[in-house]
Amino acid sequence: MRQKKISDYNIAIGDFPTGKLNKITDVTGVLVGHSTLSNEINQTGITVIKPHPDNTFESKVIAATYVINGFGKSTGLLQVDELGTIETPIVLTNTLSVGTAYTSIVEYMLNNNPNIGITDGTVNPIIMECNDGYLNTIRNLSIKNKHISEAIDCASDEFLEGAFGAGTGMSCFGLKGGIGSSSRVIEIDDKSYVLGSLVLSNFGKREDLMVNGQFIGKEIPKADDNCLPKTEQGSIIIVLATDIPLMPSQLKRIAKRASVGISRTGGHIGHGSGEIVIAFTTKNQIKHHNESALSSIEVIHYDYLDKIFNMAIESVEESILNSMITAKETTGFMNHKRCSLKDYISLYKNREARI
Repeated sequence: MRQKKISDYNIAIGDFPTGKLNKITDVTGVLVGHSTLSNEINQTGITVIKPHPDNTFESKVIAATYVINGFGKSTGLLQVDELGTIETPIVLTNTLSVGTAYTSIVEYMLNNNPNIGITDGTVNPIIMECNDGYLNTIRNLSIKNKHISEAIDCASDEFLEGAFGAGTGMSCFGLKGGIGSSSRVIEIDDKSYVLGSLVLSNFGKREDLMVNGQFIGKEIPKADDNCLPKTEQGSIIIVLATDIPLMPSQLKRIAKRASVGISRTGGHIGHGSGEIVIAFTTKNQIKHHNESALSSIEVIHYDYLDKIFNMAIESVEESILNSMITAKETTGFMNHKRCSLKDYISLYKNREARI
C-alpha cells in the first residue's frame, strides 16, 4: 500500500534530493518492521529498526546518542555513548512496555548468539519509548514477546508510516502522530551517500504547528479540541541512519541538529518532554571478534559536516510531517480521538496563497 506523504501535496521540504523510497531504508541494509495492536481496547505496537540484515552483535555499527530533553525511559543509551556502537536491533514502543521489549530482545539475542553470557559478556538492548496513553489503554500492558518477534520477522525496506507499530497510539500537535520517515542524498567525491531518519512523534501543541514555514496550527477549527495539551509534555524519538563513514563524535554532532528539525515544525522542547536521538552509520562495522589488534576505517573530513547537518535537519522535519500526514484519524481509550493532518493540509495552501 503506497501512502501519500507530505511531498505528494506539493510541499517540498528543503533542498537536498530524497532517496528512492524517501525512507530511512534508503540506507542500504537498514530494515524496519512493525507489530500493530489496533482495536476497541488497545492502540499501540512495536517498531523495530535493524541497522543491517546480519547479526548486529557480531558486526556492530558505529553510533552515538543525544538527549535533547531527558524525560524518558529508554535503555541502552549509556553504553552506546561509552563504546560508540550498537549491537542489537532498535525497538520503539510505549512507555510501560520498555521492560517487555528489553526482555524480548535479550531472548532474541541469546537465541542467535550462544556465547552471550558465557564467553562474550552480556548484551545491550536499545529500547526507546513515547507515552501513547491518550489513545491507548496503556495500563493493559498488552505488548508481549510475540509482538517484538513479529516486528523483527517482518522487517523490510518497505514499511508503513503513521498509525502503525509503535506509532499506533501517538499524538502530535493535538492531531494524530506516529511513525514518519524520509531520506536525503548527497554526492561526495563522485559517490552517492544517503542519510535517512525515522521518528516516533508524540509532542507539540496544536497552535504551534508549522508546515514548511507556515503556521497553520491556530487555523485548525477549535471544534476539534479534545483534551489538547496545555503545555509541551510530549516526546519524540528520532533514529538517524547513514552510509557516510563517520566517527561517534561526528554522529553525535549530527544527532544534535535533529533539534532544529523539531523546531521547524513548531516544537519547542518543553520541561516535561522527552526528545532522544540515536544516530548510526552502516559503514566501518566493528567485528565482535577481530583477528587483528588493529582496524583501519575510512572517515569523512569535517569540512563536509555542514552539508550533512542540513541533510539531517531537512530529513527530521519531513519525517515529522510524514508521521502526521500518513496517520489516519484514530479513536481509542475512553473514546478519545485524534484527527489526521491530511484533513487540514489545505490550510497550508490557503495561507500560502494569502502571503
